[in-house]
Amino acid sequence: MNETTTTSSPHHVKRSEIFDYQTYEESRADTKSKIFEIKKHRRIHLGENLTFLFENHETIKYQIQEIMRVEKIVKESAILEELDTYNSFLGNSGELACVLLIEIEEESDRKPLLENWMGMEKCIYILDEVGNKIFAEHDISQVGDRRLSAVQYLKFPIEADPTAIGCTFSDLAGEAELTKEQKNALSEDLASTIS
Repeated sequence: MNETTTTSSPHHVKRSEIFDYQTYEESRADTKSKIFEIKKHRRIHLGENLTFLFENHETIKYQIQEIMRVEKIVKESAILEELDTYNSFLGNSGELACVLLIEIEEESDRKPLLENWMGMEKCIYILDEVGNKIFAEHDISQVGDRRLSAVQYLKFPIEADPTAIGCTFSDLAGEAELTKEQKNALSEDLASTIS
C-alpha cells in the first residue's frame, strides 16, 4: 500500500499526518481535549436506544494515533493498514460516516431485542435540507443470521446539508431534529469530503 491508496478522498487521513506513538504522546493531552470538543456536536441521540457518533478527519486521525499508541505500532506496513481500515470507514466524497450504538440498558434484554430488531439497520436515514430521506448504507458483517451487532458502521451518501436523523423501524421509529451546532458540524464534515 502507498499514500495514494490511503487518501482517495480529501477528508482521508494521510500518512504524513501520523506521528510515531512516542512523539504523539508529547501532545496527547492537548489532542484529547480538542477531540472532545470536536466530538461533542457529532454525538446525536435518537430515542432511548440509538446513539450516532459521526466521525471526520480529525476524529479518525485521533483513533489511528490512539491505536498506534496502545499497540505500540511502528512497522510501516501495519501503520498503512490502519490508515486504509479507518479511511475506508470514513467513506468516499459526499459521504458522512458514523458509528451507531444500539444501547440496551438491561443485559437480559439485549439478546432478544437485538434479535427482534433485525432489519432496523436498513431503516436509518438522514433528512437533508431539501426534504430527502437518505437511507444509510450499512456494513453487512455487522448483521448476523439471527441478530444485530450492537455497534453498526453506517455511511450516508448525501448531497445537501443534513437537518435531522431518523428511523422508520416500527419499534424504534422517530426523528431527531439536529441542533444548530450539530447541523454546522455535519455540514462542515460533508463539505470537507469534497473540498
